[in-house]
This record gives sequence, structure tokens and C-alpha cells, in this order.
Amino acid sequence: MPTYYYVTEQLLPTDINKSWDFFSSPDKLALITPPAMDFKILTALKGREIYEGMLINYTVKPLWGLKFHWVTEICEVNKPLFFIDRQLKGPYKLWEHTHTFMEKDNAVLVKDEVKYQLHFGVIGNIIHSLLVRKKIEDIFIYRKNVLMQLFEIPGKE
Repeated sequence: MPTYYYVTEQLLPTDINKSWDFFSSPDKLALITPPAMDFKILTALKGREIYEGMLINYTVKPLWGLKFHWVTEICEVNKPLFFIDRQLKGPYKLWEHTHTFMEKDNAVLVKDEVKYQLHFGVIGNIIHSLLVRKKIEDIFIYRKNVLMQLFEIPGKE
């Protein structure tokens, strides 16, 4: 079963504390997820910041409108530098997402590293080549565009 990796970076015009406040709030996930994925958090979060051991239950439609129940555990937190979440239940055999934040040039470099595996052996490899890789890229492109709007400096053109 091959392990795939997806890495992307984005420089946001903000400081590390504001970026941490945004990304460490699971309530914000729906804002940066494409609407077609129908992302819905089921866990009562009440504005809480992530913490090690936190479980987040949600539903999502990653492909073909099929709804999946997904459970994520926040497995490591080093405020305000990084956190790691791991899928406990969901459509992937393995999904581990590392979110890293680093101050750079009066901004914050946000780096996402995703390590994942699919089910179904050779068929999973084919599905990855035909659909999954592109879908993951599209999700992060959407996310980058939304983040630039959310963190845009007022009055700057």
C-alpha cells in the first residue's frame, strides 16, 4: 500500500498569534472547505481551541456526493508553531495532516503536509491517479483563495 504525500505553503499577511487563533479553532474548518463537500461538524465545540486528544466528528462528501463520517484526533499541539491531526475514522486508510506556522517577512508561512493512504490496493492506486490527488489539490487551492480573502489587509489593492 503506497503512502502519498501532499505539501503546500502559503504566506499570509498576519502575525503568528492571529494565524494560530484562526487555524486552532475547528469551527473555522467549514469556512475553508469547498461548499460542494457539504462539511458539517457534529461535535459541540463551543469555540474551543484545539488540544491534544481532542476528537472532532464531522461528515463530509469528498467524492461523488458520497457522505462519510470522519473522526479526527488532534494528536500533537505545539502552540503557536504546529499541530497534527489524524483520521481515526473516515474514507482514507491513513490521513495525517501537519499544520506548521512560521513567521517570515512580516507575515506567516502556513505549511500543510498531508500523509495519506487509500484502501483497495491497486484499485486505490488507480483511483488516486484519476481522482483523489486532483481532489486534494483542488481543496487546498480553494482553501488558499479563501484564506487570502480572510487575511487580506484592509485598504490594500
